[in-house]
Amino acid sequence: MIICLETSTPVCSVALCDSSGIVALKESSEDKSHASRLTVFIEELLSGAGLRAKDLEAVAVSKGPGSYTGLRIGVSTAKGIAYAASIPLIGIETTLSMFHGISEDLRKKYGLDEKSLFVPMLDARRMEVYYSVLTSEGSTVKEISAEIIDDKSFADIPDSVRMLIFGDGASKCSQVLKRDNLVFAGEFLISAAYMYKPAFKSLRERNFEDIAYFEPFYLKDFITSRPKKNILGR
Repeated sequence: MIICLETSTPVCSVALCDSSGIVALKESSEDKSHASRLTVFIEELLSGAGLRAKDLEAVAVSKGPGSYTGLRIGVSTAKGIAYAASIPLIGIETTLSMFHGISEDLRKKYGLDEKSLFVPMLDARRMEVYYSVLTSEGSTVKEISAEIIDDKSFADIPDSVRMLIFGDGASKCSQVLKRDNLVFAGEFLISAAYMYKPAFKSLRERNFEDIAYFEPFYLKDFITSRPKKNILGR
């Protein structure tokens, strides 16, 4: 059994998995619910399965990119479980787990084939997004980057190649990107259930994170707004 935590977007999602698939799932799309619901979901899933944390093979967490606050909550919770239960910690790139969430039904709906490219995309505020580009088999064509999308984006991809752009960063880009070979899956929502395949692959290959030093993959520095007044009110 592996428990998977997904907190990189407004969706707070926890999945309990075994080697055959998803055993149980708890999630909420209510914004800013990670701090109040994450540990509750974990406890409910474990107790429902008659398990304790030390009975797990590992804990997996979406390591980013994504929401700074969400990632901090998810990673700190996962590290706490791993340390307390003496089990391995697995970090999964958010865009990779998103790729594994594309079902055969969605592939058929958007007319995708083995030559198509997949673009999991996360909102990074304003017109900037985090995204990567993968083949239909999951091989990386373009590593994760943070970029401002404009009408020249993806100009290097031939018009004959169909590209599916999906995730919470896709909708705002659909107004800018007008090429005929680009399609947008606006209905796609991220879930911890999509972490199942990469998590068990990491478990088989013993690809674990160092609990003491593991940090979220923020991709870019956190920038705060400058307060209008200092602590003295001036």
